[in-house]
Amino acid sequence: MGAGARRTGLFVLGLVAFGLLAGCGGSQPPAPPAAPAVTVANPVRKVVAETDEYVGRFVAIDAVEVRARVSGYLDAIHFTDGQLVKQGDLLFTIDRRPFEATLAQAKANLAQAKANLAFSESDLNRAQQLVRDKTITEQTFDQRVQAKRVAEANVAAQEAAVKQTELDLAFTELRAPISGRIGDRRVSPGNLVTGGVTGNTTLLATIVSTDPIRFEFTIDEASFIRYQRLAKEGVDSISSREGRTPVLLRLIDEKTFGHKGQMDFIDNVVEKGSGTIRGRAVFENANGLFTPGVFARIQVPAAAAGEALMVPDTAIASEQIRKFVYVVGDDDIAKPRYVVLGQLVDGLRVVKEGLSPQDRVVVNGLARIRPMMKVTPQPQGAAPPGPTAAPAK
Repeated sequence: MGAGARRTGLFVLGLVAFGLLAGCGGSQPPAPPAAPAVTVANPVRKVVAETDEYVGRFVAIDAVEVRARVSGYLDAIHFTDGQLVKQGDLLFTIDRRPFEATLAQAKANLAQAKANLAFSESDLNRAQQLVRDKTITEQTFDQRVQAKRVAEANVAAQEAAVKQTELDLAFTELRAPISGRIGDRRVSPGNLVTGGVTGNTTLLATIVSTDPIRFEFTIDEASFIRYQRLAKEGVDSISSREGRTPVLLRLIDEKTFGHKGQMDFIDNVVEKGSGTIRGRAVFENANGLFTPGVFARIQVPAAAAGEALMVPDTAIASEQIRKFVYVVGDDDIAKPRYVVLGQLVDGLRVVKEGLSPQDRVVVNGLARIRPMMKVTPQPQGAAPPGPTAAPAK
């Protein structure tokens, strides 16, 4: 066989080998991806009381500015800044010596007035017999009567002066008018304190009560009207001025409404500018957790208890400001369903609108699906599906 024939044979063999290799390694259309498995469940039907939430802040029931009633030099301070004080505790002392001297002088004046009264009474008693004996004239007798009356009035005036100086001396000790927490001292010992009941008196400290404590918040006009209608229907409502509707509260670092209180006041007018009305609740604060001025959220009853549909809060997805859940139909397609939500109760979110009791809601596996995607629904609580067999080559 010649060289040309050998080359031709090798070329044919190469073509055959290339065809066999191409046949073995030819691409096949990829198998479609398996539908992702998700957990579905029907909405939970439960009797709940509908509630509304508002933001407000704590305020003290009593707040007092401690000011002196008499002027003088501050002698001593008897508390530590920020401590709890009880009603009647001694807080400040003003220098007592000038007031003690004034009291002593007033008592001396009173003693002199009483001596003058005693002399006038004796002189009048003698004059009564003398006027009967015509020893003195009627005019002289009247003068002695008048002298006794003047002496009596002078005694009354001096007694009042003694009482006033005793009060001034007592006012040199400033005691707590209420129980609560006192702020810091505003004046140091040695400074002149201006006292009195009017004018520019010196502020020494402030005290706010802590237990119980009030919580103030504002209610929009539409909600307030709704609460009033509920109250007229006999439903316990925060607008009922006769009752003490129970409410719940949580602080900003808490997840649940764990603090119980009750309403104690609803204002009598709606503010024209904001269209809101002020409400107030009262809470026990024996442990001092609540502080005046702190913000919190309050939960108030909004309607009578009734049956509601609820889904896990983790099943709720967001699209900008709208909320939706995925509902799986008979064709196993996950479709978004926009809903109107209510309050959170024991980890379940109330759905006011958008769902029916028969809907199959995706409660687990939301991250694996997209709208209108085919899924493999697995009822909640059922055993997970076994592994899918690999397609045969």
